Amino acid sequence: MKNSEIAEIFYEIADFLEIKGIEFKPAAYRRAAQNIELLQEDIVKIHRKGALKEISGVGESIAAKIKEILETGKLKYLENLRKEIPTGVLELVKIKGIGSKIAIMLSKDYGIKSVEELETAAKEGRIRELKGFGPKKEENILRSIEVFKAAKGTFLLGEILPLAKKLESKIKDLSVISKVYVAGSIRRKKETVRDIDIIVLSKEPKNVINFFTKLPIVNEILAEGETKCSVVLNNKIQVDLRIVDEDSYGSALQYFTGSKEHNIELRELAKKRNWKLNEYGLFDKTNNSKIAGKEETEIYKALGMDFIEPELRENSGEIESALKRTLPNLINFKDVKSDLHMHTTWSDGSNSIEEMALESKKLGYEYIAICDHSAALKVAGGLSEEDISKQIKEIEKLNRKFEDFTILAGIELNIDSNGRLDVNNTILKDLDFVIASVHSGFKQDIRVLTNRVLSAMHNDYVNAIGHPTGRLINRRPSYKIDLQKLFESASNLGIFLEINAFIDRLDLSDVNCKKAKEYNSSFVIGTDAHNINELKFMEYGVFVAKRGWLEKKDVINTQSLKDLRIKLKS
Repeated sequence: MKNSEIAEIFYEIADFLEIKGIEFKPAAYRRAAQNIELLQEDIVKIHRKGALKEISGVGESIAAKIKEILETGKLKYLENLRKEIPTGVLELVKIKGIGSKIAIMLSKDYGIKSVEELETAAKEGRIRELKGFGPKKEENILRSIEVFKAAKGTFLLGEILPLAKKLESKIKDLSVISKVYVAGSIRRKKETVRDIDIIVLSKEPKNVINFFTKLPIVNEILAEGETKCSVVLNNKIQVDLRIVDEDSYGSALQYFTGSKEHNIELRELAKKRNWKLNEYGLFDKTNNSKIAGKEETEIYKALGMDFIEPELRENSGEIESALKRTLPNLINFKDVKSDLHMHTTWSDGSNSIEEMALESKKLGYEYIAICDHSAALKVAGGLSEEDISKQIKEIEKLNRKFEDFTILAGIELNIDSNGRLDVNNTILKDLDFVIASVHSGFKQDIRVLTNRVLSAMHNDYVNAIGHPTGRLINRRPSYKIDLQKLFESASNLGIFLEINAFIDRLDLSDVNCKKAKEYNSSFVIGTDAHNINELKFMEYGVFVAKRGWLEKKDVINTQSLKDLRIKLKS
């Protein structure tokens, strides 16, 4: 059995476990699946050596399942899950508003087993007649199907970037490779991507293509030429690999990084000088001599502008700024000194406060804030006021153990449907950092929802608004909120707007960060991590900040703890 086939089994298990509402295990199965896909060695050989548990992400339980698959050709655990979950449910739950219970009911009782069948039934007015439905819910389902269809074929950056990095690393191992870069929308750090573009510098393109197309993760070869190839990986994403020569490497990297709109503007600048710009270089049209192309920076310098970071290349004013030498000094990951939004076993996290602190210290942070959920969010095990007081004492005790590292006591408050907060000020005054977030009532009209958030902002102890638009990428659109009022009030009241770095949130978005900056808003980047592995999501928040033109000075958790405390008291 191929590595890819075993990986596919674990991806399927992860999907089924999510439907059952089981936490944490789906992520573990997906990590194992991805690592198995990228193995260079046949997993059968690894099994024979008794080394399955040496594969990253493979523990005792998953190793036993791999052994069963290899020795019997099937897995009883997956067969039982398939019997338990009716046909079509895996697809139906991808539609917002269709939870696992409803999907199972639609499949079992009404024979609706695909998104297409659901859409047909809704358009024919049959969904409104089902128990628990109605015209409004039918309308919402059709709207959700539109979102689903628009997002089909796109992948979250947080899902694909780790895979792209591993591919890049594997290609680098080939001795005939001089340079390799992932380009395209991944290099620009767009929140969703459709494919992976890889640019390689090598004098032996045939060897590179032969090596790449034979990787275990490759499921299908779409095209194969002398200097480029296109393949589809086992997870259905397409990868385009191009091998270029040394003189054109910089121009090829620039061209295939994009965006299309950014490149069009650059070409227009070249035309004004009677030059031409393409993937092979920048040329003088009068004599076809090459002006630049070996290094990417040469292209921008020759066109009379500062180098533009890939994250800004969206034709949103970056070219004009580069020509005027007024580009922002963008924030970088090394600037971040803390993570100010994480959850622990006190609410719905899977690691203790101490475990989250130790992992954060390893990441190089100087301090963190524990912001477990407050009482009103019962589904997340929210803390009562008594629990909050107990947690503060535990944090104080832990702080006495640490040197050169501080844990701040915080909370993520719930903003109810009337804008009220669920913890009294007598408790909030003892906390170091307070985030207020909307977790329900997303369908309220824009005036009501805006006023809810503004009301929370006026509380003297609230420091930040968490995931300010409530979106889940590819699954749930932003709720209706007056962003202008949000940004103006945040700026006037000194409230930080969160860039939630969780990979399916990235909220505020890059576009909204740039808008908010125009109102002199300040920001905080938090991972919203619920376990130690998710603490690494911080880099995705930084990507959003960069794409939103933010600088170090715009983000509060780039400051020292001393400066943060001064800022919070001001």
